[in-house]
Parts: sequence; C-alpha cells; structure tokens
Amino acid sequence: MAGRVAGKVALITGAARGQGRAHAVRLASEGADIIALDLAGPLPDVPYDSPTPDDLDETARLVKERGGRVIASIADVRDIETLQAATDAAVAELGRLDIVIANAGICVPNPWDRISPQEFRNVIDTNVVGVWNTVMVAAPHLVAGGRGGSIVLTSSYAGAKMQPFMVHYTASKHAVTGMARAFAAELGKHDIRVNSIHPGAVETPMGSGNMQAAMAAAAETNPLLNDMGTPFLPRWSATAEEIADAALFLASDESRYITAVPLLIDGGAAHF
Repeated sequence: MAGRVAGKVALITGAARGQGRAHAVRLASEGADIIALDLAGPLPDVPYDSPTPDDLDETARLVKERGGRVIASIADVRDIETLQAATDAAVAELGRLDIVIANAGICVPNPWDRISPQEFRNVIDTNVVGVWNTVMVAAPHLVAGGRGGSIVLTSSYAGAKMQPFMVHYTASKHAVTGMARAFAAELGKHDIRVNSIHPGAVETPMGSGNMQAAMAAAAETNPLLNDMGTPFLPRWSATAEEIADAALFLASDESRYITAVPLLIDGGAAHF
C-alpha cells in the first residue's frame, strides 16, 4: 500500500535530531523524500548540548534506511542566503517540493530580569526570523509546483498559553502562531495549507546538558508558577515520534481542508 505522503518531497529544518529527526524519519517511512537542514553546530545561549554534523548524518542514514532519498545540508535558518542556496539546490535535485516543516528553534530558560538584550535577539532571530526565512525560501517552490502543499510551523505550548521564565521564548512562539495564520490566508489561493503545531514537554536532546538545572534555578525565583502546564494525561512528556505523527497528519492529504489551525500536542497542558 502506498504511503500517506508517497512521491512527495519534504523540507525539514532542525533535522539533525529530536523532533526534526522524528519528522524526517516518519515522513520517509510514509514515502516522502527528505531535505534535511540543520545548523549542526553551536547554538547561541542554550544550556543544552548543540547538534553536530554527525547527528545530521545519522538522520540521513535513518531516512535512507526507510527507503527515502535524502539531501542533508548544514544551514543556519538565521542566514537566508545560505538557506536559499541549500533549498534551491535540493529542490532542483529532487525535482519538487510539497511539504515544509519549519522546526528549528532554541529555548533558553531565564527569569525576566536576567534575559540580556543579546539573548532576547538570539531567540527571536532563530525562532521567528528563522521560521520566516524558511517559509520565504520554500513557499515559492510550492507555488511554482502548482500542486498545492502543506507548511507546518513548530510553535509550542508557550505559543498557545505561555511558558514561565521564558519571556523571549513565549514571545517567539506566539509570533510563530500568528505567522502560520497570516501565511495561511495569503497562500490559500495556491491550495497551500499552513498550520502550527504546539508541543508541550517532549523527550529530546533539548533536555540535555545543563537544561534541567537552568530550568530549576529559574523556577526558584517564583515557585507559584511551577505547576503551570501540568498535563491531564498520566505522562509529563510526549515522545518526538508522537509529535511527528501529528506533523504527518498535517502534511498528508488527510488534512486537505485544514489550514490556519494551531494544533496542541501537550496532553492538555495549555488548559491547566
């Protein structure tokens, strides 16, 4: 039986590991070829481990293992020229583009009065400008293809409610939510759908390094906020594969009349 995205090509940013890798592997298992883009280098300000070229190579290996073609390139979403070149070259080689998952982003926990101007700019540049850059270099290929398509922007629980001790992250993810709606309105005439996904806690390398200690230290500044975002379901976090399942649904024709929708994948946390 043909896969749910058979014959299609998907571009995914932040594809070296975590949710990005899960998206790449899931779509490849359903028949898509993959353009995997990642900085694969030091991330600004983050307390967790940064992705590496080896991580990106492993994503490519896993895609090939599932029968998909893959072009993996190192590209920083903040650098639109490099992103444009990598995207154009990959689309030329694979012959089309149908799906875009703008997944790359960073998360830096800090109380409001300890966020430096540079840290704020780094989060906005990656999470907002980087998403805008991704759509701007990729959407023209969907338009030119004349087949419609699906764009999925990775927002967050923080883009539906808010995340304590992350003013810059919360602001960035609200911007992504609005961006999805705005792009959906203007790209709709081309039969291109744009939706946002809103994961809560997810088991990824974003929890590595000093991330847990940084979050705990920030939480000590205002313990009253610590229970915000508690899921209703009997697990605190999702797997990256569960987020990929939702992204696959939005990428596939099963959601062909769904656009401008913020899809929460947080176990109910935004409603606590």
